[in-house]
Amino acid sequence: MFGEPRHVSTATLRNSFERRSVLIGGLQVGVGVLLAVRMGWIGVVQNAKYATASESNRVNLTLIPPRRGLILDRNNIPLAANRADYRVDVIPERVADTDKTLAELGQLLNLGPDALQDLQDKMDKARGAQPVEVASGLDWDHFAAVSVRLPDMPGVIAQRGFSRWYETGPSVGHLIGYVGPASAADYEKERNPLLITPGFKIGKDGMEKHFEAMLRGTPGARRAEVTASGRIVRDLEMREDVPGKTLKLTVNAQLQDYAARRIGLESAAVVVVDCLTGDILALVSMPSYDPNTFSDGIGRIEWKMLNEDDHIPLLNKAVRGLYPPGSTMKPMATLALQQHGVSPDERVNCPGGYRLGNRFFRCDAVHGSVDMRTAIERSCNTYFWSMAHRVGYDAIAPVARLLGLGQEFDLPGTAQRYGTIPDPAWKMRRYKQQWSAADSLNASIGQGYVSVSPLQLAVMTSRIASGKDLQPAIIFDQQRAATSPLPFSADQLAVAHDGMFRVVNGSGTATASRLQVGNIKMAGKTGTAQVRRLISRGHVGDWKSRDHSLFICYAPTDAPRYAMSVVVEHGTFGARAAAPIARDVMTFLFDPAKALDTLHALEKQWGGTPSERMQAKYRAFAAQYGASAPKVGNDAAVAEAITAADSSEAAVDTTTVTSEAEHGNDTAPSPSPSPSATPVAPAPATTPAPSPTIAASPSPTVTP
Repeated sequence: MFGEPRHVSTATLRNSFERRSVLIGGLQVGVGVLLAVRMGWIGVVQNAKYATASESNRVNLTLIPPRRGLILDRNNIPLAANRADYRVDVIPERVADTDKTLAELGQLLNLGPDALQDLQDKMDKARGAQPVEVASGLDWDHFAAVSVRLPDMPGVIAQRGFSRWYETGPSVGHLIGYVGPASAADYEKERNPLLITPGFKIGKDGMEKHFEAMLRGTPGARRAEVTASGRIVRDLEMREDVPGKTLKLTVNAQLQDYAARRIGLESAAVVVVDCLTGDILALVSMPSYDPNTFSDGIGRIEWKMLNEDDHIPLLNKAVRGLYPPGSTMKPMATLALQQHGVSPDERVNCPGGYRLGNRFFRCDAVHGSVDMRTAIERSCNTYFWSMAHRVGYDAIAPVARLLGLGQEFDLPGTAQRYGTIPDPAWKMRRYKQQWSAADSLNASIGQGYVSVSPLQLAVMTSRIASGKDLQPAIIFDQQRAATSPLPFSADQLAVAHDGMFRVVNGSGTATASRLQVGNIKMAGKTGTAQVRRLISRGHVGDWKSRDHSLFICYAPTDAPRYAMSVVVEHGTFGARAAAPIARDVMTFLFDPAKALDTLHALEKQWGGTPSERMQAKYRAFAAQYGASAPKVGNDAAVAEAITAADSSEAAVDTTTVTSEAEHGNDTAPSPSPSPSATPVAPAPATTPAPSPTIAASPSPTVTP
């Protein structure tokens, strides 16, 4: 039924076995040939590739961040240097357990809750292989404690390197800037592996940022034999880094530090210029930030301190703060008046004010009959109102620009703001309004639409003192055009010099600030600019309602060498706040020991040096807020905060001459800008408007 059974013979079995053997053997030979070819390909053709891969498993090649170039002062004293230290970094993407790693690092390095929260914030913002600094400047014990635990903490790197160090801290914050880890945006622009090398930092602000290419240097490299876990067995080869080039500034480091410390608790700027060369010897804005702490990344506590400080430490007031110059413009105005035929001996009667149309504007006192020199000495507004009304403000504005007001100078890394020296064409372009007689009165005494920076005031003073068209410089040995004499005769300059001499050494407004250094005399001019309307001069209520205090000066009077401007925000009087600072800074230039004795006595009252006061404030904030302080933004947020500082009430640029009930002493009142004011971009009448903005709105003008 199922058919006959199949007969299988021995021959059949043998044939079947042989066929299968041939097939299997062929397959084996084929596989063998393929393996041999592959081994030959790998061993011969791709020998170099796999030898390199093998070597890379055994040898670790790492970049060595280059040491940044030094930034020196004119006497080769370091303003920004490098110091060897031990540091710990972490690469977030390589961390296996973030919470555990942070807890261990906190225990090993004694990090507080605020420091751990800052570290967590930085890790959250980091992208890819971007390293995050945990701590730098560690002692050997803490460094060793982390080093022995590295196998248990993947992603953590402990190494010896160099960190940026600013000896005088906040004294050079705005001048030098600071460095910090490269952000993701920085890496996207450059795509340089050096930017994600642990320990490497780039310039973020000021000179550090502007001269980044010069200061960066060339990285080194190290080849080291490592175990499978990454532990270094021995160094095989090392290529040293090439440090960046040295940058030398015209600044005097000791003077810079003294001026910053002498400002004390005020919000102020000090600029000192060499009257022989135009070199900037000090460019100070206080309060400031400490670039040493900024280089580690801004923490929550420090960010809160800076944002809540009404003295605006993020604003470089020396070059970006704009203020009504007030009576400090009067020596300049006398030069303009003389150019237009006004005799310095002509006298004007000051009955206590000036009548414009049907309104009477009150001077600070009844000065009686005054000539040009006396008008400077006693800061008589009536004299300058009368002359400005006669010759017109168009005669004064060009001289103001000639002497440096409303101008930008070739000073790399300073990011200046122009300010405003107005004229009829400027007002029409800006506000679509005609220039009025009241505008002329305002501008003639440094109020109204006039706004200048402390740097511009210092340049103006140096040009008046020297009679030369000095060009300010901040890079040492920078090539510059030869200075030419200003278009004023010796007699015309002598009038301004005599008036400024009397301000300090006669019966003027700054006699209390006479220089007490041998036979050296100082000449100067006070200025006071009100920032609130309907407030009498000398108002000492809330800080932001007080007058700005200004003082310009030069010394020695017989052979001018140093010119200076000092602006103290809300310092009440020029003679009360700004002039004493200028006197002590000028004293330091001629008698450092005497000036330091004065400073040390003052710092005992203030609570120590700026660095010591900042540290005490930080401890207080840390104790109060801990890790609950607001989170810090990225680099863009920091830049935005600085821009917001630029739009603060430090940049006041509009006011009007007011009635006798509103008028102050040697200046007309100036309204502070409204928070809701529309930002506008001021500029000199002959110069295109720059990008910075000033938040302010004009007050109604008074017409005859």
